[in-house]
Amino acid sequence: RPPVMKDSQGRVTHVQRGVTANEALKTWQFASLWWVFFVNITCGIGLLAVASPMAQEVIGMDAAAAASMVGIIGVFNGGGRIFWSTISDYLGRGRVYMLFFLLEVAAFWQLGQTREALVFEVLVLLIISCYGGGFSCMPAYLSDIFGTRQLSAIHGRILTAWGLAGVAGPSIVSYFHAQTGGYTASLYFFACCFVLNFIIAAVLKQYGQRKDMASHSAL
Repeated sequence: RPPVMKDSQGRVTHVQRGVTANEALKTWQFASLWWVFFVNITCGIGLLAVASPMAQEVIGMDAAAAASMVGIIGVFNGGGRIFWSTISDYLGRGRVYMLFFLLEVAAFWQLGQTREALVFEVLVLLIISCYGGGFSCMPAYLSDIFGTRQLSAIHGRILTAWGLAGVAGPSIVSYFHAQTGGYTASLYFFACCFVLNFIIAAVLKQYGQRKDMASHSAL
């Protein structure tokens, strides 16, 4: 619950603390969150776009098994949003994002090497759960850093990363596939992107909390 206060006539009003959307846009914290969100979605959508053909071409699954895996992916996408957002209430958003990116570095790197169906499926589902969790934890992380004063507007601006990632993810995978004839290079590229994301998330965890959260407006 937001804190409450009484005006001069004794009426109770809620206080929402934080900065405006325009103020948030000018901060390094916003730029950092936008970037890690963009990378997480780019890599997740890139994997989603080729999960079925990659399973068939690299692992040797038949079309039915690959289609079944894609169906399960939807469950882990939704389930990851519930699971990781719950975990973030206990660990904190900063630690959870660091955990996302650490897991995804290892998962994408290993995905580029595995030829075993079970390992392939487990890695894909782990990545997709982190992809979904990145969506569900972002509003709370924005609230932690920028407050609730214009949270919806700030979140809307962060979601521009989603629109660009929807183009970037499949394009990157298609480019590497055209250049190398396979998916391994794109998976290694995504793993390297998450190394950078982990570093940014660690900096945000350590230094991202703003000092101006005491500013507020009564509603």
